Amino acid sequence: MSQYLEKCFSGAKINSLELRNRIIKAATFEGMSANGAPKPSLGAFHSRLAEGGIGMTTLAYCGAESNGRVMDSMLYMDEQIKPQLQQIISDVHSHGAKVSGQLSHCGNFSKNKEFKGRRPLGPSFGINSVGIASGMPFAGALTIPEIKERVKTFARAALFMKNTGFDAIEIHFGHGYGISQFISPRTNKRKDEYGGSLENRMRFALEVLAAVRAAVGDDFPIIGKISMMDGVGDGIKIDDAVEIAKMLDKGGIDGIITSGGTSSMNPMLMFRGDTLLNGMIEQETNPIMKFGLKLVGPKLFRQYPYEDTYFLPQAQRIRDAVDCAVVYIGGCSSNADIERVMGAGFDFIQLGRSLIHDPDFVKHAMADANYKNGCSHCNKCATLIEHPDGIRCVEVA
Repeated sequence: MSQYLEKCFSGAKINSLELRNRIIKAATFEGMSANGAPKPSLGAFHSRLAEGGIGMTTLAYCGAESNGRVMDSMLYMDEQIKPQLQQIISDVHSHGAKVSGQLSHCGNFSKNKEFKGRRPLGPSFGINSVGIASGMPFAGALTIPEIKERVKTFARAALFMKNTGFDAIEIHFGHGYGISQFISPRTNKRKDEYGGSLENRMRFALEVLAAVRAAVGDDFPIIGKISMMDGVGDGIKIDDAVEIAKMLDKGGIDGIITSGGTSSMNPMLMFRGDTLLNGMIEQETNPIMKFGLKLVGPKLFRQYPYEDTYFLPQAQRIRDAVDCAVVYIGGCSSNADIERVMGAGFDFIQLGRSLIHDPDFVKHAMADANYKNGCSHCNKCATLIEHPDGIRCVEVA
C-alpha cells in the first residue's frame, strides 16, 4: 500500500476527535425521516456505513429549528427526538465510527408546510422557487433582530447536538441554503452591515460560527461545508471562496469541506454525471411542480460530464490558503483518486454516492490497492430523497 493510502486509512484527529481513518460519509440527505423524526431506516443506513469501515458518518440536514427545514419531513434539533438520535449514535459507535451532524437552515428556500400563510425568511426579499407549488412563492427579509435571534438558534441547536452525543458538527455554509444565501451576492441584496462587501456578507456566517463555538467549547470539532462557486454569473466565484475560507479559518473552524454548486440554482455542478431531472420528474407527486420541472428543468439542470476528482484544482487553492484541516469532496471513487487527493495535502475525504453504492468501500479499498468503486454516477440515488423508503443505489440489488 502506498504512503498516501496508508495515510488515508490510518487514524487521524480533527480537534480533539480521533477517527480511525480519514474517510467521512458526506451529508447526502437520506429521506429517512418523517415529521421531523428519524425513521428506523435512518439508523440502519448509518450503522451499515459504520460497519463498512468509515471513520465518521454525517446525518444530513439537521435543521437548526422547525422553520429551518426545506421539507417538513426533515429532522430538526429538538428534545422530542433526542432518544432516537442517541440510539443512532450508539449503534454507529458500536461499529467503531463517529457521528457528525450537518447543522443547517433553509433560509428563504422551503416548502415546509409550517410556513403556510407566511414567508420563509432569508437575507432579502425574493422568489421561493421550491415553495411556489405549496402556496409560498415569495421569501421575506430578516430584520437585524431576527438575524441575531437566528444566530442564537444555531447555538442552541449546536449545544443540543453536543449534549445528545454527536461527535462533531458540520455547519452548512454552502449549496444555496440559509447561511449561503447571506454569503452569495446572488441572493443577498441587503444595504446594511449584512450586505454589500464580502466582509459584510460573511458577517452572519462568522457570527454563527462564533456562537456555535461558544456553545460547544474549544475542544469540540466544528467543520463547515462551503461552495467554492455557485455556478451562476452573479454568484460566488473561486476567488471569493478563498477569502471565505480564510475568514472561517481565522474564525476558529476546525475543517473546511470544499464543495460547489447550489441546490436551487445549479445543482449539477456539485453532482456531475447523469442529470437529476428525469428522476426528479418521475418522483414528483405535485402536478404543478412536475410541470415546472419539465418547463424550466433543462435550464436548471445543466450538463457537467463526470470526471475523477473534479473539484481538485479549486480545492487546492483552499488547501494552500488555510491552516485548518481541509476535507476534499467531489469525484473520489477509487484508490487512485484517494492517492491523488492525499498526495495534494488534503486531510480528509468525504464520499457520498460511492458509499451509497458500496458501503464496504473502506474495507474493499484497504484489501485491494487497485480498488475502483462501481458507481456509474447515474445520480438516481439523489432523486429518491422524497421516496417513502429514502435514498438507495438503484444499481445494487
